[in-house]
Amino acid sequence: MRLANATVLITGANRGLGLAFAREAQARGARKVYAAARDPASVTLAGVIPIKLDVTSPDDITVAARECGDVTLLINNAGVAATGGFLADTSVASAQRHLDTNVFGPLRMTQAFAPVLAAHGGGAILNVLSISSWISGPLLGVYGMSKSAAWAMTNGTRIELLNQHTQVLALHVGFIDTDLTRGFDVPKLAPDAVARTALDALEAGASEVLADDLTRQVHAGLSADPAVYLQPISR
Repeated sequence: MRLANATVLITGANRGLGLAFAREAQARGARKVYAAARDPASVTLAGVIPIKLDVTSPDDITVAARECGDVTLLINNAGVAATGGFLADTSVASAQRHLDTNVFGPLRMTQAFAPVLAAHGGGAILNVLSISSWISGPLLGVYGMSKSAAWAMTNGTRIELLNQHTQVLALHVGFIDTDLTRGFDVPKLAPDAVARTALDALEAGASEVLADDLTRQVHAGLSADPAVYLQPISR
């Protein structure tokens, strides 16, 4: 899919990677960019159209699909990331919060916007996933579970949307230098670089993009012996 003359809706577009996607879409000639955020007043990028959208709110999603009926590219970027594994007292509540935002949010968005994309020839969906889709550990166990589920949802919806010619791209990436990773003492990628890599892949017609060397190494390790996912993440 080409970005030139596209109409793009980006969730969580007020900061971090979402903001980088908005800037890059503009640079590539998008005709219109809807910048979605829980608080549209927090969207400050010139030239975009702020819209109120909490991806955990079915009502917000219904309104967005009705009012943004010209969308040809949906970028499911909004997400939450909290530390913690599965045996903590708070793990179930944390899992519910992660799944509501990171899985059910993109799923509801995909359901709502699939007919919109079909009406414009198919279009595309880009889902922001994570290296944590494939590896785990106490630091990001619950978060990783949500991203594993989002990966499965992405693969499933890609198959279901084949007949309407909707391209579905999974973005797998390591740590990005955003508010979500503040306090993590690890190498981080610049959001603008990740957005460029992802949209290059989208325009090339890809179904999956591995945005950095570490993600490519982990992906290769899925078929290693022992497989990379059988080993804990080390900080």
